Amino acid sequence: MPQPKRDKPDTPLRSDAQRNRERILEVATEELTHCANAPLSVIAKKAGVGPGTFYRNFPNREALVLEVYRYGMQQVADAAPELLATREPDRALREWMDRLAEFAMTKAGLAAAIRLVTSAPGAPEKPRPTPVMDAAEFLLRANEAAGTIRPGVSGDDFFLVIGGLWLIDPGEDWQPRVTRFLDFVMDGLRAGAPGR
Repeated sequence: MPQPKRDKPDTPLRSDAQRNRERILEVATEELTHCANAPLSVIAKKAGVGPGTFYRNFPNREALVLEVYRYGMQQVADAAPELLATREPDRALREWMDRLAEFAMTKAGLAAAIRLVTSAPGAPEKPRPTPVMDAAEFLLRANEAAGTIRPGVSGDDFFLVIGGLWLIDPGEDWQPRVTRFLDFVMDGLRAGAPGR
């Protein structure tokens, strides 16, 4: 079965450089989720790297914010084949939906940071969610082949249906509501499945 496409850097980083980059991204995700204008110096200090290392990885705020978004999406996308390797296709899809929801809810604060860096004239565009869309297609095709969901559900159909996630207030106790919503979506995907 084909794997979902992955965005890969042009050249591989040394392991210590990769660890520094990932540590910066983890800290930046946390800080930017809480404050769209979090100072870059604070992010570097909390990540335990010097200014040179920080700016070598992320020359400006725009590069950092957009990479935080890409990094989070790639983590969600990478979970799809890992889940499918260890679970039945319908269970893998449902658990992957939980990961997608967690990304959507816990990273909602990043939306303000992304708007700040993409709204100015000549600013870079917000990255497209291609890895996540590819991962959804990958899981949907695996489920269709296993007969665990109705045939013919496209990735576009899937994202249209789960668009309701972005209507849930991440400031409230969102987990029970998201669980009910995603169970409802999964029940709809299973309706008419040939294997049921």
